[in-house]
Amino acid sequence: THAPPPSHTHTQSHTVTNTHTHTQMAHAYTVPAAGDISKAGDGKSLLEHIVADVKALLAAKNCGPILIRLSWHDAGVFSNGSLKGGCPNAVMRFTDSGEGTFEANAGLTDVAIGLLKPIADKYVTAGVISNADLWALAANVAIEFMGGPHVVTRFGRPDAKDSGESVESQVGRLPDGDKGVSHLREVFAPKGFDDRDIVALSGGHTVGGCKQQRSGFDGLWTEAPLVFDNSYFTDLLEKTYRPETVEATGCPQHRSDKGTIMLISDLALLEDAAFKSVVEEYAADQSRFFADFVSAWTRLQENGVGDLLRDELAPPK
Repeated sequence: THAPPPSHTHTQSHTVTNTHTHTQMAHAYTVPAAGDISKAGDGKSLLEHIVADVKALLAAKNCGPILIRLSWHDAGVFSNGSLKGGCPNAVMRFTDSGEGTFEANAGLTDVAIGLLKPIADKYVTAGVISNADLWALAANVAIEFMGGPHVVTRFGRPDAKDSGESVESQVGRLPDGDKGVSHLREVFAPKGFDDRDIVALSGGHTVGGCKQQRSGFDGLWTEAPLVFDNSYFTDLLEKTYRPETVEATGCPQHRSDKGTIMLISDLALLEDAAFKSVVEEYAADQSRFFADFVSAWTRLQENGVGDLLRDELAPPK
């Protein structure tokens, strides 16, 4: 979910109940019939229609965190260090091999893509938007829907034609939740991210949680898993976390008296002076966190495809 991030190879819960803002809704979600979407006649642009459908999905399914994670893992494989290549291309749609089979992407290929399928069937099939652009847009709509900052989405990410357009492995490209400071820098520096970016992206863990059947870790990071704010950072500084092992999987993590969790990679942000100073800054100033998150997150979503992107929604080339 880093996004979110959401940002480690652990997974974020796709539906979580939150008593603070949105509540779990029991009714089924259906996308309005497509008809001729080029002639909606209601004065809304196609982009506004897509955004409205994503918001309806979010309201019905409380699935913001896993949509953020989908975009993060699609784009986050990019690297320009000893490992090269990778870009947001929605190659996880293919599960015969490649990224669609990575352990890090458990829950994305079925749940996340499945949640977006009615919207993809309506707009991607019609040639309005690519899957990769839809995944980026849906994540950004989710961030703002849950109370986070507005993120501008640019368009033009081409979709992979088959699993052969995957990177070779998640290793060294997506961070592991059971590793610390040096690992975070080793993974994120080749993507163009500095210490401040790493902390900002880690703040995506203010929403969602981990499911042991997907990642091996288990629990929610914050007490309001559907609210995108700076509580991840205030929790890091204010709560006491005790080490534990997830019984069913043997994965190490830490749990607070409130029942929320932090992973080794989360607590690493307190172990390094450069990281910790940024944690303290974001805990004290949510607006600074939001601004830095948007900067880092936008670069993450555009890594490897920046020269192709444009401001307007147009049929993918």
